[in-house]
Amino acid sequence: MDLPVDEWKSYILQKWSLLPKSIQVTISTAKTLNDLFLHSSPLLQPEDEMFLKRLSGGYLVGKDPDASLFYREKGNKKFQEKDYMGATVLYSKGVSHSGPNSTDISLCYANRSAALFHLGQYETCLKDIVRAQTHGYPERLQPKLLLRKAECLVTLGRPQEASQTISDLESNFAAKPTLSASQFQILQRTLCRVKVKVHEKENLPEVFPEALTKTFEAVALREENEQIPSASSSVSLHRDPLKGRCLVATKDILPGELLVKEDAFVSVLNPGEMPPRRHGLESKWDIQVTNGDLHCHRCLRRTLAPVPCDGCSYAKYCSQECMQQAWDRYHGVECSLGALLLTLGVFCHVALRSALLARFEDVGKVIKKLCGEMSNQGICLPESEDPAQILKYDLRGEGEKKDKAVETPIPGCDINGKYERNYNAVFHLLPHTENHSPEHKFLCALSVSALCRQLEAAGLQAFTTDLKPTKLKAAETPVLCAELNVWGVAMLRHMLQLQCNAQAITTIQHTGSKENLITDTQQVRLATALFPVVSLLNHSCSPNTSVSFIGTIATIRASQLIRRGQEIFHCYGPHESRMGVAERRQKLRSQYFFDCDCPPCERERQRPSAGPGREAFRCHRCRALLQGDDVLSCGGPACMESVSRDLLVSRLQDLQRQVGAAQKRLRDGRLELAIQLLLGCQSDAESFLSADHSVVGEIEDTLAQAYAALGDWEKSATHLQESLRVVEVHHGPSSVEMGHELFKLAQVFFNGCAIPEALNTIQKAEKVLLVHYGPWNDEIQELQKMKSCLLDLLPIPEGPQE
Repeated sequence: MDLPVDEWKSYILQKWSLLPKSIQVTISTAKTLNDLFLHSSPLLQPEDEMFLKRLSGGYLVGKDPDASLFYREKGNKKFQEKDYMGATVLYSKGVSHSGPNSTDISLCYANRSAALFHLGQYETCLKDIVRAQTHGYPERLQPKLLLRKAECLVTLGRPQEASQTISDLESNFAAKPTLSASQFQILQRTLCRVKVKVHEKENLPEVFPEALTKTFEAVALREENEQIPSASSSVSLHRDPLKGRCLVATKDILPGELLVKEDAFVSVLNPGEMPPRRHGLESKWDIQVTNGDLHCHRCLRRTLAPVPCDGCSYAKYCSQECMQQAWDRYHGVECSLGALLLTLGVFCHVALRSALLARFEDVGKVIKKLCGEMSNQGICLPESEDPAQILKYDLRGEGEKKDKAVETPIPGCDINGKYERNYNAVFHLLPHTENHSPEHKFLCALSVSALCRQLEAAGLQAFTTDLKPTKLKAAETPVLCAELNVWGVAMLRHMLQLQCNAQAITTIQHTGSKENLITDTQQVRLATALFPVVSLLNHSCSPNTSVSFIGTIATIRASQLIRRGQEIFHCYGPHESRMGVAERRQKLRSQYFFDCDCPPCERERQRPSAGPGREAFRCHRCRALLQGDDVLSCGGPACMESVSRDLLVSRLQDLQRQVGAAQKRLRDGRLELAIQLLLGCQSDAESFLSADHSVVGEIEDTLAQAYAALGDWEKSATHLQESLRVVEVHHGPSSVEMGHELFKLAQVFFNGCAIPEALNTIQKAEKVLLVHYGPWNDEIQELQKMKSCLLDLLPIPEGPQE
């Protein structure tokens, strides 16, 4: 959730409506962010803070041994059902709610190691065994843990270490016989089995897995840009008098060329569906799995075995190293504020973290002095810039103001004209204060004020320029610095910036059941971030680039030929393949405050009556497309049929519900019933939807999945080819959507052993996906494995006979 929870928004909106008109006018007409914050902040009363505290209390982010026991028992049930993945996630939740160096956390780590062992994650299993022992795993249970360790080592081809583990185990048996007779017999049988495995391994030459030195080629720019270090030399930074900053091609750029590779200045993991606990529920602990359970909260890497923060149950990391880095840079301040930050929303969290990260660039004194001068002189931090001139402050210096104004053609660059991924660039992203509604500005100002008050009450030393890495200690609460209001203004600026400058970090998530033999995926939002260089790209409803993410790194590639001198465009969301021109322009105007005049928008505006479009209805009598507004008429030469649009929309909604019901049957494994429902939907769709309608494509795609689950690859391919045709009509032959659909068709042909068709489709899918993702995309790797396997199956041509 980007903005605060609905209850807080409604509360502040009501508070705004009850303010005297004079105060509303003062806040609405504030000419500076400094004035806006100073006029709004005193209006936050103790009763407002109490209301916010009650809302925050619904989020359980502290350590709780009862929760640890609850999740461990739930995990045990999943383990007994042989759902090892489900058990792993629940044990991880138990780990997160356990305090360090406790029996609870050691038991959760040990149980998770067992689930990981069954999942074949042996290296990770070994790490969890060490963690369980480090946190005081009970001595009476150590034998089975050591046996599991030995089995992992044997499986990984490390027999010497396994032998040593067995020796240690036998020594423990002799020194401290803590097991019952029956337990001892079971353990002895298991030990004998492991010894045999070790002996077999020792009699064979030891083979270690090949070092994964080149699993992923470093995604690198061919030649880095001297002016913009995160961009290719194929682009340059310009300033347009109407559009502002933009990137322009310095040479002809071919499709697939990497133009930008930038690590986020700041990112915050999207908590997903995390509703606060409601009183009266049977269980106060949620077993729902969110992105926060599966991804590192610092680097966003997917992890099966997260390491939790020692001070809270919310933050989780892929390793001890990531946890320590996060603690040193921002989580040491955020740890005790988890519930408040979840209540105030992701934008407020990103604003706080941006300000915390700024401390590491020696900008504290500059910002403080600058804000102090502005407050005294009635001026504010630069918010919008005159195209001819801008007052430039060196935010990376020691706080000395320049003797005179320096002409800077492009805001965000340093004194040498270099645009880097740093706080100076973030600071110069426009907040568009004049475009936000007074109510929205008041909400943001009071949310930031509440956060500042909480920092002050907690005595947290949030902002200081004398920063040194410290060992993670959750109980430490240093003294607050005096300039918190100054940083409040900076955080308010960031919160307002985010509406136009936030970038959603997305990932491809696999959907459908585990038994599906063809991949069904959807793009999901993983985190919200600020990328100073990516923010330089202007919008087009038909962009010439494609963006993808590797953790917190954004990569932008040319998706088509870009000629020298052409501008580099990115899509902010409203794409011509997904929305009509009116809907796109309205969304861009409401969120980004501009009227789009890109070529697709101009073309569609000049030809508003170009026909019924791809999502059209058609006549049930003659099958011609229907045209019109509220009442649709048949376009056939001899047909006079007409029908209400509302009636057809209602029929479409009923059809979509039926498709959803069929998809649920498919997920539940009721394949025959799913196919029966889908064939009925297909017949119904043909009677009133155009052949290119997206729902027609969805039905065909789902039928393909159902037949694939039955092993009927021929029918699956037939339906998937129909889906592919619809995708091409909507998104184009070179679109990323087309690449994903071709990948699925390649899987179908591969599983059906249609070798020529599979190889042909693999080639097409690779060509499209390489443009959008580069060579180390998961789907491309999978395609290459399929191709290698198929080529091995091809008959070797006979040589000339002598």
